[in-house]
Amino acid sequence: MGGTLRRLRTRRFIAVVTAALALFTTGLIYTVANPFSANAAVTCNEPWAASEVYVGGDLVSHEGYNYKAKWWTTNEEPGTTGQWGVWQTLEACGGGTDPTTPPTSEEPTEEPTGNPGTGGAINAAYFTEWGVYGRNYHVKNLVTSGSAEDLTHIVYAFGNVQNGQCTMGDSYAAIDKFYDAASSVDGVADTWDTGALRGNFNQLLKLKEMYPDLKIVWSFGGWTWSGGFTQAAQNPVAFANSCYNLVNDARWAGLFDGIDIDWEYPNACGLTCDTSGTSAYPNLMKALRDRFGANALVTSAITADGTSGGKIEKGGYAAAAQYVDFYMVMTYDYFGAWDADGPTAPHSPLNSFSGQPIAGFDGATAIAKLKSLGIPSSKLLLGFGFYGRGWTGVTQSAPGGSATGAAPGTYEAGIDDYKVLKTECPATGTVGGTAYAKCGSEWWSYDTPATIATKMAWLDSQGLGGAFSWELSGDTANGELMNAIAAGL
Repeated sequence: MGGTLRRLRTRRFIAVVTAALALFTTGLIYTVANPFSANAAVTCNEPWAASEVYVGGDLVSHEGYNYKAKWWTTNEEPGTTGQWGVWQTLEACGGGTDPTTPPTSEEPTEEPTGNPGTGGAINAAYFTEWGVYGRNYHVKNLVTSGSAEDLTHIVYAFGNVQNGQCTMGDSYAAIDKFYDAASSVDGVADTWDTGALRGNFNQLLKLKEMYPDLKIVWSFGGWTWSGGFTQAAQNPVAFANSCYNLVNDARWAGLFDGIDIDWEYPNACGLTCDTSGTSAYPNLMKALRDRFGANALVTSAITADGTSGGKIEKGGYAAAAQYVDFYMVMTYDYFGAWDADGPTAPHSPLNSFSGQPIAGFDGATAIAKLKSLGIPSSKLLLGFGFYGRGWTGVTQSAPGGSATGAAPGTYEAGIDDYKVLKTECPATGTVGGTAYAKCGSEWWSYDTPATIATKMAWLDSQGLGGAFSWELSGDTANGELMNAIAAGL
């Protein structure tokens, strides 16, 4: 255990240094006030509340003093746990006197316990069921890359939605694929005993034994399988019952901590169109919460369409927010080579930019719209794509150029993994808070550790609940992008 903690601390130190360098090189500079400088009337921070969840760096005031949280906490009163507690004493405020416990920046001698994924430090990522085939990405890769140390949640994609019920996607990959000792998470080969669990589910159970604070939810739907939600929404209680029974099947008991719904899109169009009305999604999410109970996770991936009258306004997300633990806002895939002739534009911009083809297609606008509907910031996660989108036949280096079609990709034209693009087409500039690259006649856009650092700083300034990524196999073998996200949290 001690060795694991040392490795974790080392990785976090490296991640923080990497993020700091990335911020410096992108010109993002902060001025931080010295908390110990002379000030005759120090303003008090927001009052501490026992019911709130705080994470490292959060500032509060309590009984005339300002405090800063060292790590995740809830219901721990500032000023009561001494210098080794969660709260670092800063200064007297509002006319108070110096506290009797001197300020300290000492870190605890032991790693904080508990799951930070319930407030402010969520780091979730999708693990795709089909990734074990052509992509050759397995659960063990989460360990060898170091990503398992950085994650708070894994979103397993996807289960299907058929005949108004939750059903399995690929049962062979999920529960039957054989793993020998070399490819197994714990170095123990699967057995062929009758009824023995194999496949991704067995590997994920082993992963949870190694990382007991890790939460795993089973995601249903996705772009391809969202068409089934229209029928499911006609009888949400029956749908919720089917999902509960499948997620908690005795064959993989203890694997899943809840359910994720990836409906693309309620009362709008994705691969198929839904016309169920704005109450369909809230009713479905309420039924899931009622069936799964207060202690299970109920989450959802949702649109990031920030346009006026767009998908955010049609989905019923504000009404459903009370039933979900968090929303994963898909702030990527805004622009791509489905517009074959361009103009070239970044697929995951954080901010609006000059020449933006569609106003409202950027992360900041989407988050602002969701917050304006009354959805708490702490329930919103910013999305990161571990891939790029690109065109070919491009002559202009800057965004906004014309093209002749989709650039060739490893698995599909117009899209490729970050681990491929970082060497084959390195970034040449930034726009809208993300990177772009021009190599030969190809033009690509994708996030890098440097742009992730910028986005994470913005995420923190907005008080968002954390981040999520699609999807793990696109990262480098040493988890470069995941490491950058973790550093920002």
